[in-house]
Amino acid sequence: MNTISNTAFYCCGVRMEDAERLFSICHDIYARRFMDEKALQVFEPFRAEKMPNISNIVRCRIIDDFIAAELHKDSTTTIITIGAGFDTRPYRLEDGYWIEIDDPHIIDYKNSRLPIAECKNPLQRRSIDFASGSLTEKLQDIDNSRPIVIVIEGVFMYLEPGAITTTLEALQQQFPVHILLCDLMKKRFFDKYAQSIHSRLSAIGGRFTGLSDNPERLFIDNNYNLTAHVPMFRRATELGLLWKIMKIPALVSALLLGVLMRDLNDYAVYRFHYG
Repeated sequence: MNTISNTAFYCCGVRMEDAERLFSICHDIYARRFMDEKALQVFEPFRAEKMPNISNIVRCRIIDDFIAAELHKDSTTTIITIGAGFDTRPYRLEDGYWIEIDDPHIIDYKNSRLPIAECKNPLQRRSIDFASGSLTEKLQDIDNSRPIVIVIEGVFMYLEPGAITTTLEALQQQFPVHILLCDLMKKRFFDKYAQSIHSRLSAIGGRFTGLSDNPERLFIDNNYNLTAHVPMFRRATELGLLWKIMKIPALVSALLLGVLMRDLNDYAVYRFHYG
């Protein structure tokens, strides 16, 4: 396992832990397949990071819900997940055409643990060396006549603005109309709430970079329209997770949300529309 897959195992471990609860919100029964002994060792130090883990699983649920809404409108929608890690949405959600793109070692391991043949929906997996490969080439043969949803989850906080712009240009070149779902963390949220989890992620090779207090501006400047954003803390409160996991009463969490509204809303899932 290299450092990139280590961060993927952290996210997968959070979904595994969620699936083992009676009140699971994502029901990722497949996550456990990827968590071998070494992966469990990677995840173990993160079990204590209760609030970041809640944000992580809520992020997954928010994106699930956004995709499900698009599939409800058009069951032929193509969902392209870039930096897919060990995401299992093609197995968990109904309908759609699915394409997963990630590093070769992720794709190979994923194929060995969760074969495409088991997926109920049409699914492709494509390998790319993000350091030297061309994302444009990996996208160029994808049919853009159907609705397109791009998912980039847990990625942008690791990228400098120039790399994000290059990615957006590749998406726009191939898909003149598409929806982009991603999570964005503002610098002030990072400074106040994310130091502990970032220290653990840094230890396994995942370092945040290029954070700003207005990350959505980069997307708007690249001709995306912001159509929705859902803060993780607010959604966690609605789902009752702060009580179920942290034993924070709903009234207290609502008061926190009211007092610290701006700060706690600074890590969210964004829905952008292009074209």
